[in-house]
Order: sequence, then C-alpha cells, then structure tokens
Amino acid sequence: MKKINLALILILSLALFSSCSKENSGKSDNRSDTTRSQIKRSSAPESTLPDTSKLSKAVFAAGCFWCEETLFESINGVGEVISGYAGGNTDDPTYEEVGSGRTGHAESFLVYYDSTVTDYNTLLKVYFSSLDPTQVNGQGPDIGTQYRSIIFYTNDMEKELAENYIAGLERSAKYDKSISVEVKELIKFYPAEKYHQDYISHNPDNPYVIHESIPRIKRSQKQIPELVKPGKNISE
Repeated sequence: MKKINLALILILSLALFSSCSKENSGKSDNRSDTTRSQIKRSSAPESTLPDTSKLSKAVFAAGCFWCEETLFESINGVGEVISGYAGGNTDDPTYEEVGSGRTGHAESFLVYYDSTVTDYNTLLKVYFSSLDPTQVNGQGPDIGTQYRSIIFYTNDMEKELAENYIAGLERSAKYDKSISVEVKELIKFYPAEKYHQDYISHNPDNPYVIHESIPRIKRSQKQIPELVKPGKNISE
C-alpha cells in the first residue's frame, strides 16, 4: 500500500509542473490591445517601461515563452521582450486555442533590441543556447506543434543569417540529430494575454517555473555569461 501511495504522489507531483500549457488554463482572456504599453500596463507603470521606438525587432519560438522572455530580457542590448503567438493561421488566438494545437501558432516572443549593442547573430547565439534544436515539436516536457522551435524572419538578411547559423551547427557535428528548427517568414505576431507577460517575475513560486523555467535559464546563461547584463546572471 505504501508503494502505491508513493507512486500516486510522484505522478501527481510530476503532473503539477510537467507542461507550460497546464498552468493558468482557467484564466480568462484579459488581453489588451497590441501596443507595448497597453500589454505591460497591468504589471508596471507606463512611465517605467523602456522606449522601444528606436529599437530593432526579432521574433522567435522555442517551447514555453515564459522561459525565453525572461532569458532574453537578461541579455545586453535587449530593451523589452513580449510573449505571444506566431506562425499559425488563426487571427488573434487565445492561449487556450493555441494550446489545443489546432491554430498552427507556436508560443513565441518578440525581442526589442539595440542593434548597436547586440546584433541579430548574437540573438541567434542566445537562442540556440536556450533550447535543444533537435527536438521536434516541443522543448523538454512541453510537447506539440504549439511548442515547436521557429526563427521568424522579416527580411532577407535575417533569413540568410538564420540559415547560415543552422548550416554551421550542422557542419559542426555538435548534435547527433539534425536541427529541427524552422526558418519561417513572420506574417503576424499576436501578443499573449496580460498574465503571461513577465510571468516568471510575477509567479516565482509556480512549480513549473521552479522546476523547468529557472533551470533552463541557468543552463543558457552558463553558456553565454559574457552576453548577460550585470546582476542578471542567475547561473552564477
């Protein structure tokens, strides 16, 4: 009987933080309009938000967007990161709709960055430090097309840099399997609901954050310490 009880406890514990999509599934769609200040208004006064009007933009997908948003916000030259959805064929999708895997969208994130401090190729370096690029349709415990890895390009330069970076990884034989990261034109980025923005900082005790997000961020920062803002390296 004790063995059965222990097994049940273990299963329930794993289920509690096994997937990004299982967290906050009961939340309502309180999404604001798509401007940066409106998206972030629920978590910070508008006056404290960084000015992104003169910054470059890049969009990626790599599993759960909570992890990637926090990681990229710790990188030199990055002014702001917005969690959202891209790559699908449904207009203005909700978290629940994307999580169903039927919209074609992936959890994505929009990076605002100062290209005079951090260039696009550096963002690619950060991106590939943060994921298993050989995992198909998922990252870690998050499985499904909504968690697939994608580099979204908006111009020929970004496309070429992304394809060259992947080709370089393939030639390096660093991985036993082929790189599964897609390189795809960005058609539309939809900001996620307000409660997903800066999720980790607002929910540090969330089991998924503790057992999945934070270890993933630490693994990435350990590979690229020279790119992390002072005081933001949690892997030290």
